[in-house]
Amino acid sequence: MRRGRAAGGAVAAVALLALVAGCGSGTDEPAPVAHPTDQPRIAAKVGQRFTLTVHQNASTREHWYLSDPRPDAGVVRERGQHSASDSGDEHVAGGGSSLTFTFEATGRGSTGIVLTHCTFATTCDEAGGGTPAPSPTGPVRQSAPKRVTYTVTVR
Repeated sequence: MRRGRAAGGAVAAVALLALVAGCGSGTDEPAPVAHPTDQPRIAAKVGQRFTLTVHQNASTREHWYLSDPRPDAGVVRERGQHSASDSGDEHVAGGGSSLTFTFEATGRGSTGIVLTHCTFATTCDEAGGGTPAPSPTGPVRQSAPKRVTYTVTVR
């Protein structure tokens, strides 16, 4: 009977270990909070992730970029970008997409996030992250790109 109890204890220990391992190591992060892009003020708590999602269409030369000045990394840090087609998994020529910028609140304070919207009617230096490029010479003049600034306050 003693052997049965020891074996049962070992089985219980293995089952508990599998259960704990199945729950994750605690490194799973909560989903970021989607922030409406029509609201220029963002409030967050330290450690919270949030996103800004904009629409773009490369076929019409419409793009969004995270621009200078970059957010103060002591307050907000960029955590990447992700693009998703508006048509789901199916590729549609000329179709638009949603571009999501993800950020993490890293410390108390306030900072700005600047997104630049470049279109066929604006001139942007794509290699420079959407910074305005020199205006073209000649009869066609393009306007400066639209810059949207979000003020982030982390408490």
